[in-house]
Amino acid sequence: MTAAHDPGYAGDSNVGRVRSENEDAFLIAPPLFAVADGLGGHQAGEIASSLAIDTLLEAAPRAADLKALGRAVRQANAAVIDAAATGRGRSGMGTTLTAVMVDGTRLVVAHVGDSRAYLLHLGTLEQLTDDHSLVADLVRQGRITAEESRVHPNRSVITRALGSDPDMMADTFEAQAAPGDRLLLATDGLTSMVQDTEIAHVLATSPTPDAAVDELIDRAVAAGGQDNVTVVVVDIERRGGRTSKGSGSARSVWARLLWLLAALAVVGGAAWAARSYAASKAYLIDEGGYVAVYQGVPGTFAGLTLHERSDLTTIPVSALDPITAARLGQSIQVDGLDEAAALVETYRLRAAETSSAPAP
Repeated sequence: MTAAHDPGYAGDSNVGRVRSENEDAFLIAPPLFAVADGLGGHQAGEIASSLAIDTLLEAAPRAADLKALGRAVRQANAAVIDAAATGRGRSGMGTTLTAVMVDGTRLVVAHVGDSRAYLLHLGTLEQLTDDHSLVADLVRQGRITAEESRVHPNRSVITRALGSDPDMMADTFEAQAAPGDRLLLATDGLTSMVQDTEIAHVLATSPTPDAAVDELIDRAVAAGGQDNVTVVVVDIERRGGRTSKGSGSARSVWARLLWLLAALAVVGGAAWAARSYAASKAYLIDEGGYVAVYQGVPGTFAGLTLHERSDLTTIPVSALDPITAARLGQSIQVDGLDEAAALVETYRLRAAETSSAPAP
């Protein structure tokens, strides 16, 4: 799979410094994103991961649907098993598969193996998926520590993968993100080489998903590149289905508003409809270096101003992480003042932590 880049998402894969072939594959087909790490050695792993990704793309639902995504992963499993049985690959070949569908701030996840999904949620890195591996089981049982698992001789032993069992079941679940969060999907070529603290730093400080992907892969290769490295990064906005950056989010709101106005204009209700719609929305923005809250939507329409300031907080934008600060420069759209107030409280706590932290 070749590199893919967009202002709201990016992905790439690197063979690393040791392997001669790349057995990883990835998928960027908004709202669907996925990574796969093939198992079974030369050619077989590459066939398994590519086949899983191709089948997933064909079978996945068009919108985020947990049960339908789980069925698509099971179809990918059947496709890998069938390919091995009919000679397209080798007996015993398999692949991990971690897939996420993004619906605004709602994430639908299906996962098998030890590739991972992370979420940089309000500045804190959270691992969304549990590894299906021998060392992960040992860590969960308290028999070894997470640090010991990184150098354990059986760290590559996978306990669940596509292609190994016709009755294989993926872990499927939903997760809730927030506007401005950043989603990461990665094969173990990244996570075995780069510590989570370092991953969190890169995600928090990279200005774009493209920059984050490049930096994470570079760090994994520089740390030894013992395996293929595949990374997909997605910026989360409050939008249905597709991800983009702040100005794109505003355009999406206006597109929906224009359709609404066009439908209601025939009965003379456009102005009322616009104000009613705006009253249900809110946004946060950098105003003079501080976080401001507005009810409504940015800009004007047909001479109407569809926003008014609700609060100018004392939270300095400079005290927040670079991603949030950049988003506030263009506005972060939310569904109403209650959600805006919750984000403000989160930003207030983060700013207080920053100001109380000892100087380096």
